[in-house]
Amino acid sequence: MGKITAAITAVQGYVPEHILSNEDLAKLVDTSDEWITSRTGIKERRIMKDGASSDMAAAAVKALLEKKGIDPLDIELVIVGTVTPDHPFPSTANIVCDKVGMKNAWSYDVNAACSGFLFALSTGAQFIESGKHKKVVVIGVDKMTSIIDYQDRTTCVIFGDGAGAVLLEPNDEGNGVLDFILKSDGSGRQYLQQPAGGSYMPASIETVENRQHYVKQEGQAVFKFAVTNMADVSAEIMERNQLTSDDVSWLVPHQANLRIIDATANRMGLTKEKVMINIERYGNTTAGTLPLCLWDYESQLKKGDVLILSAFGGGFTWGAIYLKWAYNS
Repeated sequence: MGKITAAITAVQGYVPEHILSNEDLAKLVDTSDEWITSRTGIKERRIMKDGASSDMAAAAVKALLEKKGIDPLDIELVIVGTVTPDHPFPSTANIVCDKVGMKNAWSYDVNAACSGFLFALSTGAQFIESGKHKKVVVIGVDKMTSIIDYQDRTTCVIFGDGAGAVLLEPNDEGNGVLDFILKSDGSGRQYLQQPAGGSYMPASIETVENRQHYVKQEGQAVFKFAVTNMADVSAEIMERNQLTSDDVSWLVPHQANLRIIDATANRMGLTKEKVMINIERYGNTTAGTLPLCLWDYESQLKKGDVLILSAFGGGFTWGAIYLKWAYNS
């Protein structure tokens, strides 16, 4: 028997029904479809009007388990990547377990902004590789509209709501998560953050009046860091594993900006045909982007396909995962 790796054996996504188009946004702030599309590649995004992050995550996980015919009681661990938890505590993962009936699982949240799914997936993989668990659910979910200021056109055009979930199980065929490189740099926090609501700046009348509970971003600085670091780490993981552009079947990039995605693909030597893109329909769902890409492209994936997952997020956080797909749809 070969070395045990953690393979994705199922993927499922969930997006709310309500669509907010660029034309809709143009009625709220000084912007236009042309302005948004040319700078981001986004045409529309999904908005959850009622409910919380846990509701989107629970919907994705319920459908995931039904698709695989797995009893919720068989799940041993649940990790949720999110920056929009239902509450500061308990963790959203705890709530998802309760809503889905995963009563035998222990669970917790990971906060790495847009890199949240990468961080959660690499962490969950360790529990499979060690032999500690055999069924781990990893979720990326964010209700970004709960922390977006619709008076700020620099941020409100970018983000949407959504969730994606994967099931990790042991694999001895050489498929699954094979390597990862994860990085963080807290000095970047000044460029992309939610200033108020934590222990540094607790909620007060002043913080609410000053709109400090919304996402604040210095777009040019974030773009510069993201283009460089997301491309660098993707190239680094290829070099470390002696992969050429011919070896890579798919780039699964964080869906923040089409220009960042293009720069990463170019650095890796990949044509557009090898790049998963759904930003035009969902916008940036933060921790939800990578699993939503896998969900949208699942029917095109083949057993043994080489995937590079790559992301960059506020904090700053960034990284890449090298994995081999474990099943045919």
